[in-house]
Amino acid sequence: MEQVNRSPAFGPFDLGVVVMMNILWGLNIIAVKQSVDLIAPLTSAFLRQAIVFAVCVSWLRIVPGRMLALTALGVLLGAAFYIAINLSLAMATNVGALAIAGQLGVPFALILAIIVFGERIRWPRLIGILLSLGGVGVLVFDPAALTEIPAIGLTALSSLIWAIGSLIQRQLRGVPVLTIYAWIGLWGTLCLGIMAWRLEPATFASIPRIPLGTMGWVAFSAIGSTLGGHGAMSWLLQRHPVATVTPMTLGAPVISVFTAAWYFGTPVTGIMLLGGTMAMAGVAIVTIRTAQAGRP
Repeated sequence: MEQVNRSPAFGPFDLGVVVMMNILWGLNIIAVKQSVDLIAPLTSAFLRQAIVFAVCVSWLRIVPGRMLALTALGVLLGAAFYIAINLSLAMATNVGALAIAGQLGVPFALILAIIVFGERIRWPRLIGILLSLGGVGVLVFDPAALTEIPAIGLTALSSLIWAIGSLIQRQLRGVPVLTIYAWIGLWGTLCLGIMAWRLEPATFASIPRIPLGTMGWVAFSAIGSTLGGHGAMSWLLQRHPVATVTPMTLGAPVISVFTAAWYFGTPVTGIMLLGGTMAMAGVAIVTIRTAQAGRP
């Protein structure tokens, strides 16, 4: 009789991993904001990637036939993404609005998949894309977020970069996650190190004198969010179907908005709640429908 492979039951330990993952990702916006304010945008990004590389360096290896994709991914997600997101957080005061704009990565990835791969979608995911874009657009009408428009624009750019990176990752199936992050860390360290040295020379030179408490914020982002959060996601995806796991990441932006408002004392306005609800609903539709369709 043929045996059917079944995924393990989703138990309390799995749920604990989900909670930990969302908390790590949700709190990361505070850590990054603190690091860019206490250090500098490019130097803090360089330090974050240097830590990622140091942790993953033993996994660095040549992957035949995949090096172009690994290099492109490293430059995009290791450097360009962090330039945009760190500069946006350095400019912003109400970072909750940025947490909402950061959800554009999911609809952007789907739009790019339609353009690049000719992927066809039906009306539920189209509605999801429109809701996500509309939710971020609503922020323009919030007086509390008006001064954050340039920062929101940079966050949207970082989401587009992330979306491009997600398409490149389609070419890296089968490559160990830590090998991917070793290359991301290497390229991020090289690119951001050169930029920080050239554009933030005084801060870059003062790296040995950065207090341990300040470095703790960077370490949280590198180890907690980048490696811990994504490592948890990878572990869950090895045990459970994509359709089960991916919708469970939607708690992170909610945590980001409210913990950032509490920590920095910034308002969560009615318009922000409306925009956030629309954006999250759109992301939920796109995420769940894409996962059910069995697409990455």
